[in-house]
Amino acid sequence: MKIAVYGPAFNERSEAAIQTLIVYLKSKTAQVIFEKNFHASIVAESNIDIRSFGFATFESLDRSYELLISIGGDGTILRAITYVKDLEIPIVGINTGRLGFLATIPINNIESAMDRIFLGQYRISKRSLLSLSTDSKDAVFDLNFALNEITVSRKNTTSMISIETWLNDEFLTSYWADGLIVSTPTGSTGYSLSCGGPVIMPEADSLVLTPIAPHNLNARPLVISSKRVIKLKVSGRENVHLVSLDSRINTLTNNTTITIQKAPYNIHMLELEEESFLETLRNKLLWGADHRN
Repeated sequence: MKIAVYGPAFNERSEAAIQTLIVYLKSKTAQVIFEKNFHASIVAESNIDIRSFGFATFESLDRSYELLISIGGDGTILRAITYVKDLEIPIVGINTGRLGFLATIPINNIESAMDRIFLGQYRISKRSLLSLSTDSKDAVFDLNFALNEITVSRKNTTSMISIETWLNDEFLTSYWADGLIVSTPTGSTGYSLSCGGPVIMPEADSLVLTPIAPHNLNARPLVISSKRVIKLKVSGRENVHLVSLDSRINTLTNNTTITIQKAPYNIHMLELEEESFLETLRNKLLWGADHRN
């Protein structure tokens, strides 16, 4: 098995996970390649003698890889997908972060989880992506897709912005708010949820539009079919506004037409057979923790 390992810059919280994973993978007949900057960070900042294991490094991926292991939190997985793109390489996350809706393997369960992966005791959850395009030649996006959400928001002002919104070229409304989130089912437990959006099951063929602090209280989150093409146009007191694709941010000129739609490919998340999204919801959102109910 050819395995890529990705993580952010080394930190103390991830040291135990990295050490455990390295020792485990070295005991297997697997070809293991670390992301170049992650490998350099481990060498420079930790006491882990990773060079003695002789792992190779990568700067980009191809279809020869059979698995990508992300060490970090959900944000690390969002950065990892910028390497995977449309290659359909399964991704699994070891959670050294906090909440962990995507990175579901705890540090104390690395070895048993990897045993099940090598035995093929897992399934693939195909997660939809959003793609973005604009009518501006000045707007440059190195990576025009997002797994969680695409967000437009105000910049350099405390004033609200107006976001004209069309669905399949039919006018929906003009949101007067701090911004607007277009979320996938995967992203529905992230930024959208904190702004009052609904939780959507990962397999649902839906998207959700969630306004950020709208002026009109009747501006509510809206669940739409993922087959809809969304067009947005922002105006406001400033001449520019922000557009973010997951954690990647760009600046656009006002009145630029932004087109958002479901991407033509998916991200493949690896899930162990005993895992379920409903169980993750109960554990992460503490549903049922109040025993008075």
